[in-house]
Amino acid sequence: MARTTDPTAETLRPTTAPAVSRRDAHRATTVGTRRFVERSVQRDEDFRRTLPRKLAVSALGLGTYLGDCTDEDDAAYAAVVREALAAGVNLFDTAINYRCQRSERALGHALVEAIASGEVRRDELIVCTKGGYVALDKAPPASREAYDRFLEEELYAPGILARDELVRGGHSISPRFLDYQLQRSRTNLGLQAVDLYYLHNPEEQLLAVDRATFNDRVRAAFAMLEERAASGEIAGYGCATWTGFRVGPEHRQHLSLAELVAMARDVAGTAHHFRAVQLPVSLAMPEAARLPSQPLGRKLVPLLDAADALGIGVVASAPLMQGKLTSGLPEEMHALFPGCSTDAQRALRFSASLPGVSAVLSGMRSSAHLAENLGAWTDC
Repeated sequence: MARTTDPTAETLRPTTAPAVSRRDAHRATTVGTRRFVERSVQRDEDFRRTLPRKLAVSALGLGTYLGDCTDEDDAAYAAVVREALAAGVNLFDTAINYRCQRSERALGHALVEAIASGEVRRDELIVCTKGGYVALDKAPPASREAYDRFLEEELYAPGILARDELVRGGHSISPRFLDYQLQRSRTNLGLQAVDLYYLHNPEEQLLAVDRATFNDRVRAAFAMLEERAASGEIAGYGCATWTGFRVGPEHRQHLSLAELVAMARDVAGTAHHFRAVQLPVSLAMPEAARLPSQPLGRKLVPLLDAADALGIGVVASAPLMQGKLTSGLPEEMHALFPGCSTDAQRALRFSASLPGVSAVLSGMRSSAHLAENLGAWTDC
């Protein structure tokens, strides 16, 4: 099938659905997400995936990490979000610290406008954000001294964060700090609820504190997140990592998924809301599928196998390694994905094809980039 250069040409049929409960209207639901993917046309069947709670999710999600802290990049993201919605994408990922909170605000602005216009309904969308890193506001401070003043005025003086709760100059998973970040994220996004709230690179803590202290901090963070799930401010939570799930138990920053799930059970029982993890999965970083890094019973298994056994969803980040896998792939990859027209499409399909991966995230700020990535599910 020839790939269109205009992703909005692959439209969604008008929304028609029965009313949903007041609480469900503010978050993704099984019925709503299925309604969304069923409206999508001209899309490979493999584009339709599932996340825990039987949420229907597009195989491609839109990430918002890359870019500068500028109005131009804000506008670019907002425009592509609308195009992605029209093209059948319903997974959107951001973090409070991305581009000095601008990514959350640009994403929220676009989603709120699309909901208000009737293009989509809130219960059709899976919106994810993260907390853990100090989030600057609009632009970076001009100097280290300015950053220190920002910490003092924004976090220390109001009692949001104690000095010994901040590690490596910019990371904390203190419950007060995370709650503060969650409330600000909800304001930035303009949404009453976040569908998945990730602890952002919690393994950063392990470079500053011992394992016992780390475990205590994670349990306290999970307890706060369970409270926010009970109040309807989040639907679920998890961990978004860079290193923790890709290294073995001997590594200082190793994270055990089974231990994290056990902590969630300790806090909230079997009805806990620990739902998903996010980590790099790509041709250059295939550890989630290949490296036996996760204790499960008496053996070590790859992260994808552990997640499947524990009922945890997996979202792959960095499938293109920030552009490094968009060209120069070996001929063997061409043979594996003969229908793909670009290496970016081949790299995306590789990550998405691994058993246990629900969706892959790609940062997209242009119509051309969105169209090329969507082509991985029409051309390949």
